[in-house]
Amino acid sequence: MTPSQSILREAARTFTTVDKKGRRLLLRRLTAVDTLRLFKAAGPVLSQNEPWLSMAGLVFSIMEIDGVPVPAPGTEPQIESLVERLGDEGLAAIADSTKNEQDPHGSESDLGNLPGTLS
Repeated sequence: MTPSQSILREAARTFTTVDKKGRRLLLRRLTAVDTLRLFKAAGPVLSQNEPWLSMAGLVFSIMEIDGVPVPAPGTEPQIESLVERLGDEGLAAIADSTKNEQDPHGSESDLGNLPGTLS
């Protein structure tokens, strides 16, 4: 496998989580193109709003809810609709799962430290 193929395979990797409502959520890691599309959907003002953009990024990673495909939102109202559909439970599950997927072993700053220990 070439390095480019490895990068593409890693970027296209999917993972699943279950929220507190019992919904099975199929997620994917966002690519650079996904991020660009997120900025476009958010528009120039909301693209500068980090809390809003962070939440929108969570919904952009979703591919399916309980086996039903979810198309990527392309506008601000579509993003808000998906946020409403997922609710706090879905967003929390996506955030936790995405964090675990990006850093499954904890950050390097946590190595050798007990949880709650000041660095």
